[in-house]
Amino acid sequence: MSRMLQLVLLVVAVSLASAGALPVQAQDEDVAQFEIDDGKLQLSIYTSRGDDFTEVIADPKNGAVVKAEKITDSDDLNDAVDQKAAMDKATVSLLAAADTAEKDNPGSRVVGIFPDLRDGHAVAEVTLLQGEGAKKVTEKLD
Repeated sequence: MSRMLQLVLLVVAVSLASAGALPVQAQDEDVAQFEIDDGKLQLSIYTSRGDDFTEVIADPKNGAVVKAEKITDSDDLNDAVDQKAAMDKATVSLLAAADTAEKDNPGSRVVGIFPDLRDGHAVAEVTLLQGEGAKKVTEKLD
C-alpha cells in the first residue's frame, strides 16, 4: 500500500478515534477504497461504533474528514456487517494483505481492499491499479 495512502488512513483513523469510532476491523487500519463521486476523488472508509456502522468520506490529499453518514441502506449495511465478520476472523491485517498484493504484482498500487468470508475463511479482495489497467486479487487473512 502506498505510503501516501497509509498516511491518509492514519490521519483519518486518529480523527475517528478521537470521536470514539472504531474501524470496521478491530486491527490497525480501516476498510477503505478510493472512488469518484461527482467527478472528485474521495476515500471511503467504513467504521463501526457498537452495532452502528458509518461511512466516512475523507479527502485523499490530506485525510480531512469531509462527511460521515450512518449506514442505513440495507445493501451497504449488509456489506459492512459481512466485512466486520471477516475481520473478526482475520489474523492478518488489511495493510499486510495490501503490501503482499503489491509485492506480488510489481508496479501496481492498491486502490481498494475489502475483507470477505469464503468457505469460512477470511480473505481480502484487493483492487490493484497498474498503468491504466486494474485487476483484482485475493489475499488470505487467516
